[in-house]
Amino acid sequence: MQYQLTPLEKNIQELYNFLEIDSPKDIDMEYIADKLDIWIHYWDRESKMHCANGLYSIILDKRKSKVEQWLDFAHELGHVVSHVGNQNKMYYLFKKLQERQAHNFMYHFCVPTFMLLNYQLNEFANIEDGVYFISETFNVNEEFARVRLCHFRNQLLLAKSDAEHRAYMESRYSKASPYSKETLDVLDKLNYLIAKRKGAI
Repeated sequence: MQYQLTPLEKNIQELYNFLEIDSPKDIDMEYIADKLDIWIHYWDRESKMHCANGLYSIILDKRKSKVEQWLDFAHELGHVVSHVGNQNKMYYLFKKLQERQAHNFMYHFCVPTFMLLNYQLNEFANIEDGVYFISETFNVNEEFARVRLCHFRNQLLLAKSDAEHRAYMESRYSKASPYSKETLDVLDKLNYLIAKRKGAI
């Protein structure tokens, strides 16, 4: 089965390629912030992203653990790469949408699918068997690892189901030649009209 990355998963892979990171052991919050020209600050309130004059800062809650700060950083980075504008002036449904998008980005950024595909995680019949491995490998807490593994398993099952359905349909219905005679006639007429309009005929 060949897994096809979703647009978000592909964008995150491209972002990690830009950062020249291809392994979980190389993921480092300070390095990522520096490479993306984002300032990191700490305070004793809830983490947030701030933008002034095109300069981005991610302000992290210093009361949280390093792992929790990493998750907050990824969430706020989701806002940096995906959203513009001031959420305080935004209609609450749009604000809610942006929060969900940043939350989804966080899960995929902290545990990227293109890296997960390097491991035999589909061997785990039970999600719990992989939680500790993901938690330790990607430096996330166990609850985060559990949610991410559950999502990854669902994506793999969907890809497998899609491949099986495609194979079944191809076995039932043989492929027709690329174009019928009628389609070829229409294409010939179209090419003739294009050539005529360009003065080639």
